[in-house]
Amino acid sequence: MTVYFIGAGPGAADLITLRGARTLAACQVCLYAGSLVPAELLAECPPDARLVDTANLDLDAIERELVAAHEAGLDVARLHSGDPSVFSAVAEQMRRLDAHGIPYEVVPGVPAFAAAAAALKRELTVPTVGQTVILTRIAQQATPMPPGEDLATLGASGALLVLHLGARYVDRIVSELLPRYGADCPAAVVAYASRDNELVLRGTLGDIADQVKASGVLRTAVILVGRTLGASQFRDSHLYSVERDRHSC
Repeated sequence: MTVYFIGAGPGAADLITLRGARTLAACQVCLYAGSLVPAELLAECPPDARLVDTANLDLDAIERELVAAHEAGLDVARLHSGDPSVFSAVAEQMRRLDAHGIPYEVVPGVPAFAAAAAALKRELTVPTVGQTVILTRIAQQATPMPPGEDLATLGASGALLVLHLGARYVDRIVSELLPRYGADCPAAVVAYASRDNELVLRGTLGDIADQVKASGVLRTAVILVGRTLGASQFRDSHLYSVERDRHSC
């Protein structure tokens, strides 16, 4: 018996990977967050699979479900939105599985920031403008951020920031980043990326907070701040340059 942590993607049912869909179709038990994972994905499960919505379960209850499936010799699909490597809370589940000696594997998925970039039709790394992307969040009513990972410190790099779980606190985010990026720095918010109700807000650090509050967006959104979002004057990538071809001959 194996637990498979599967990245369900950012929301659209057809953005799960082929491996993810095939694994889901082979598992007799599926644990999923009903508030985040599209219901259409559950159609991929076997007709007789046990489906468990974890939206209202704590970690202890989830652990009991995983242990019970293991004792019954059943494979488990543990569906997480986006990609399991980022803000998915799989680390504490893995730690408990390790304690029980229960094997598990990870099937990556399309992360929310990638879906947001697709909605914006932007490359997040642009030659001579920005080559670094920082994925982060702020500490509000959640786990405190480690020392040195506050927005003022991260913003000193000038890199493109992608903030998860922060739409509700957009005023605070803007106030902490304004001294580093300036009011004219391009900013965007993408809510429900890839879904039918996807919402894209574009602006600057000076006006994006007002747009977010006017739209009513509070969750399931990422905030992006950085110069690459508005870059138009930049040199072509060395990847396809004539000079590169000449030197590779």
